[in-house]
Amino acid sequence: MSLNDPRWGSNQGNGDDKRGDDKRGGNQGPPDLEDLWRDFNQRLSAMFGKRGPRSGGGGNGGGPQLPQLSFRQFGGGIGALLVLILVVWLASGFYIVEANQRGVVLRFGSFVETTEPGLRWRLPYPVESSEVVDLTGVRTVEVGYRGSERNKVLREALMLTDDENIINIQFAVQYVLTSPEKYVFNNRYPDESVIQAAESAMREIVGKNKMDFVLYEGREQMAASAHESIQKILDRYDTGIQISRVTMQNAQPPEQVQAAFDDAVKAGQDRERLRNEGQAYANDVIPRARGAASRLIEEANGYRASVVANAEGEASRFSQVLAEYRRAPEVTRERLYIDTMQQVMSKTSKVMVDAKGNGNLLFMPLDKLMQATGSASGAHESSAPPTSTAVPAPAPRADNTLDSRNRELRDRERGER
Repeated sequence: MSLNDPRWGSNQGNGDDKRGDDKRGGNQGPPDLEDLWRDFNQRLSAMFGKRGPRSGGGGNGGGPQLPQLSFRQFGGGIGALLVLILVVWLASGFYIVEANQRGVVLRFGSFVETTEPGLRWRLPYPVESSEVVDLTGVRTVEVGYRGSERNKVLREALMLTDDENIINIQFAVQYVLTSPEKYVFNNRYPDESVIQAAESAMREIVGKNKMDFVLYEGREQMAASAHESIQKILDRYDTGIQISRVTMQNAQPPEQVQAAFDDAVKAGQDRERLRNEGQAYANDVIPRARGAASRLIEEANGYRASVVANAEGEASRFSQVLAEYRRAPEVTRERLYIDTMQQVMSKTSKVMVDAKGNGNLLFMPLDKLMQATGSASGAHESSAPPTSTAVPAPAPRADNTLDSRNRELRDRERGER
């Protein structure tokens, strides 16, 4: 019977109510559990359109009726439900670790063990919990920007160089995990730790180098140095993180001074261009000057060798002539005179000779004689042998005349001597 039933506590009703009142001793004490359970069954039967007995007697309803549950049967169902819940709770302790992963088991938040790949079991929550960590996956953090180079983070990107210039640097750091337990317990925010270590290492490297080196020449060297410095910092913190690569994305001056920086870059390029042009001109002129100087030196050396050789030859010839002169003075003197006169006469066209004894002036037209001799020889060569006997007749006379005059001159000179 329900507590809201109007018959509760009255003497009216059927015999069951009277017996119930007798057992409860009137209106004193709580209702009996058996009566409550019986009333629950009757109401449940009424919901399905069936009428069951209100008391221990048989009812007058027809058709099959729902089974009447006892309190013991209800207690057995609760036990089975608890067993099922216990089985499900124990089954929740199974977890799978992939080949590229490792499992970290925690017992009440404290580290217990690291599990290998496969199907694993640990005590269910809240006694133990597990966390699966990917060891081979490459993680990337960005310093100075987020997502793309346009989304700049100036707080991280602006750095000061050794020559007191501010530049904007953007780079990315890729890393993998080496120890899952260190990664889980020694890092609260792993990505932030890597970003702060990378920013600190890069600021140190930039602060030790000039602006031109950072912007143009030393990107690869800076990336290598940053890789080494970041790894040292993370190892000092015992983070279980291994840096795999540092990539320089962009390095440029701040936007506020970009125009002035472009002008300075153009001026530097012009300076380099003029320097290269001057160097090219020097490379063209200096070798030619050196070649000309070397040529002059070689010519001077050749001239010196020639003069020395001629002098030595003349000295040797004079020595030989002197030796011959000592053997036959007259013959040598005559030969020298003849050679000298031949050399002198070959360079002049007319000779005037004064005969001292007779007062006669002898004129020797050597040019005419040589011309006549040359024309006669040319005509002799061009004419045929049968017809050439009449033309060159004067030539022998001229030769004979010249020889006779030469003999006269020699006789006169000998007589004078």
